[in-house]
Amino acid sequence: MDDEHYLQHCRQLLASFAQDLTARTASLPDDNPLRLLSAEFKSLIEGNGDLYRDGPVLVARLFTGFPDYAPTFPRDLLWFFGGDCLHYMPDAEIEQFQQLEQQRLEAAARGENLDLRAARAKLLKLQ
Repeated sequence: MDDEHYLQHCRQLLASFAQDLTARTASLPDDNPLRLLSAEFKSLIEGNGDLYRDGPVLVARLFTGFPDYAPTFPRDLLWFFGGDCLHYMPDAEIEQFQQLEQQRLEAAARGENLDLRAARAKLLKLQ
C-alpha cells in the first residue's frame, strides 16, 4: 500500500467514523458539545479545514471530553495522526503499528500493496 492508498484508507476510516458519530448524535440538541464535535468531524471529511492540523485536535477533544466514545474511534487513525494522538495508545500497540508501517513501506518500495488487515491479523497471530 503506497502513501496515496494509505491516505485514502485513512480518509475512509475517518469518513465512516464521522458518519457514525453524526448519526449517533442526531437526536441531541444542536448546541450539545458532542453534536458540535460530530459536526466538526463531518466538516473535516468534507474538506473544510486541514486534516493534519485539525484532525488531532478533534481526536483530543473526543478522547478527553467524551471518553465513552473513544473506543469507537479507529485505532489506525491514532497512528495516522501521530503526535499527541499516540498518548491514547499503549506502548505495545504502538510497537505493532510501527511493525505494520515498516511492512507497508517495504511493500511500497517493492511496488507491492500490503493488505493491512491480513498483515495485522498475521502480526497478532489471528491467522
